[in-house]
Amino acid sequence: MKHSQLFIDSLIHPKKLAAYRLLPIGKVIQYTFLLISLVTVFSFGQFTAGVDVDTFNMSGLTAYIEEIKWLLYPVTLLVLFIFTTMLIFGQIALYALAGLFFLKVMKRRGEYRNVWRTTTFAMTWATILSVLAAYLPISNTITSIFSLLLTLTLLIIAFTKYPKQPIIK
Repeated sequence: MKHSQLFIDSLIHPKKLAAYRLLPIGKVIQYTFLLISLVTVFSFGQFTAGVDVDTFNMSGLTAYIEEIKWLLYPVTLLVLFIFTTMLIFGQIALYALAGLFFLKVMKRRGEYRNVWRTTTFAMTWATILSVLAAYLPISNTITSIFSLLLTLTLLIIAFTKYPKQPIIK
């Protein structure tokens, strides 16, 4: 399955997310790193647009930044990628943990690994919102809460397609 199809289905068809729990973990990790790359590129774009040597008032610091500018951007890109990776994988892990709770409440069968895969695709909207939030006049707190609720709602919709637990008599 192509990543573009996974992306489109993650945006439009939340019920298909349950079927993606059966994808190989390698495909899910690739998709996760595509999301991470998207966030990193936009964050790096904001960084480069926001760094202006004229904002520094000290002449020595300004000269130093001019000298190391060729090193500043690659290091910043690498650090952004590493921190974004840790952040998104941490979010997926926490959402998946919360998803396990919802799975038990809904009396559906599933393991953490299945919920983790579903959560990865459910976070697509939240990732796009986090990128767009920088350009919107909305508070970061409101954006974070909305992203949290949206991701959990998409997970619950996907969990309706998980198999039910067998009734034990």
